[in-house]
Order: sequence, then structure tokens, then C-alpha cells
Amino acid sequence: MSALPRLDRIDVAILAELQRNGRVTNAALAERVALSPSPCLQRVRRLEAAGYIAGYGAQVAFSRLLDALTVFTELTLANHRREDFVRFEAGIRRYDCLEECHLISGGYDYLMKFVTRSVDHYQQIMEDMIDRDLGVEKYFSYIVIKTLVQKPAVPVTALLGEESREER
Repeated sequence: MSALPRLDRIDVAILAELQRNGRVTNAALAERVALSPSPCLQRVRRLEAAGYIAGYGAQVAFSRLLDALTVFTELTLANHRREDFVRFEAGIRRYDCLEECHLISGGYDYLMKFVTRSVDHYQQIMEDMIDRDLGVEKYFSYIVIKTLVQKPAVPVTALLGEESREER
């Protein structure tokens, strides 16, 4: 297994710019990070190959399409053997409305985020999980009334300890 390339300030600047605008042209990106286009493109390709850039995609405004419902779910498994976790984790991958699922510490096993068409749609998903015997002991649902902050990602500069534009 090869070691990941070390990131310098230009690599971090490239990642930050691509987070802000994944559709930026290479020429504009190069200008923003003070490189010429060819070395900039080489760096982007190196960052992609190393897995620092996981992908590019559109952020769809579901609210423009329909009244989507966001539900957070705390879920506990009936048993806690390795095979119980494996069975559950394999079984939930089929649910397209499951946006996030995290194995966590604390009073329950998983924290999940669903985006569904309605409460009935969400309930159908949960009943299907139980019917498929994925090992669910109990779950608690929290329907989102209003989203105050929703970002596509935390800025890379915030995690690497560099000042973001808003903090200056």
C-alpha cells in the first residue's frame, strides 16, 4: 500500500476551491491558486488518484421538486454480535432514501438520516426493515421541522486549522 502524498498549501487551496465550486474550469482554478493550468491539472489528478477528492456532483434542491420529509432515526439492534452488525449494514444499503447511516457510541447503535416523500413512506421503509429481519430491536424517529444550517461539506480549511474567509 503506497503512502498518501503530503498536502501543501496549494493542494489545500485546490481542495477548498473545488469544494466551493466543483464545476470551476481548470484555468480559473489555476488562477485562484496561483498556478499555471498544466501543473494545476496535474495536482487535481494527483488528488483524485490519492482519494482526497471523492467525487463531483450536483446538489439537488428537493424542496423545488416536492415537500420532502427528513427524518433522523436512532436505531438499536436486538443482538450485538459481529454477524448482527454485518447483516444489518448489508441489509440497509438497498434503501435509496437512506442518506446517511452512522455506527455510534452511546445509548443506541445507529444514527440514520432518511429523506422521504411522506411520513407514510418513511414508515413503510421502517416496517420493511423489520419484516426483512435485519435485527432491529427498537427505533426512535425525529421528523425535521426546519433546517437551519445545511452545508454540502465542512470546508477543508476549517478542519485543517486554516482560517476561512468568514473567520477573518
